[in-house]
Amino acid sequence: MTHQPPDHPHAPPPHHAVPVDPASGGDQALGFPIDRAGAMLPAHLLQDGETIILLLKPSPLYILLGCLPHLAAIVIIVVLCWALHISGVPGIPGVGEREAILLGASLIGVRLVWQFLEWLSRIYVLTDRRVIRIMGVLRVYVFEAHLKKIQHTQTVFTIRERLFGLGSIGFATAGTGIVEAYWVMLHRPLAVHRKIVQTMNKYK
Repeated sequence: MTHQPPDHPHAPPPHHAVPVDPASGGDQALGFPIDRAGAMLPAHLLQDGETIILLLKPSPLYILLGCLPHLAAIVIIVVLCWALHISGVPGIPGVGEREAILLGASLIGVRLVWQFLEWLSRIYVLTDRRVIRIMGVLRVYVFEAHLKKIQHTQTVFTIRERLFGLGSIGFATAGTGIVEAYWVMLHRPLAVHRKIVQTMNKYK
C-alpha cells in the first residue's frame, strides 16, 4: 500500500519518542541510531506501540552509482557537440571546447545535486509490525507492508553494487506475489536481510 504522508513530512512533533527493540539494541552497526528516527521520519508514521528494529538509508555511493548512466549520456552528448564543432561541417552546429566543458560540468552538477536530494529522501524502516520505504523529492511516497503480508523477500546484487559490496532487498506481498518495493544499495545487505527474516519470524 502506498500513500502520501501529511504536510511537512519531516517535521516531527516535539520530544518525539521512538520505541526501540531492546533485543536488537537498534542494530546501530547496520544503520542509523534509532534515537535519530524522530528527526528522520515523517511525523505520525509510527503506530501506537510500534517498535523500530532497523533505521537505514542507501549507501552514500548511491549518489554517484544511481546516476552513472545519465552521467555517461551527458559526457557522450557533450563530446559529440564538441566533435561537430571541430569537424567544421557547414550547417551543423556545435560548441567550442570551453563551452563544451562548461556545459558538461553544469549538467553533471545538476544531475548529482538531484541524486543527492534523492538520497536524502530515501529512508528504510523495519519495525515489529511493518516494512516501510520512504522516497521522493518533490512528491513523497511511503510504501508500507505488514510483516504478516510479506510473501517473500529477495536480495539482489547488480554489477555496480557488487563492485562496492552493496546490495538491494526486494519485498513481495501476498496480494501480488511480485516485488513491489526495494531497499536499494544497502551496506551489508546480507546482514540486513538476515535481520529482516529474523524479525519476520519473531513477530509475524
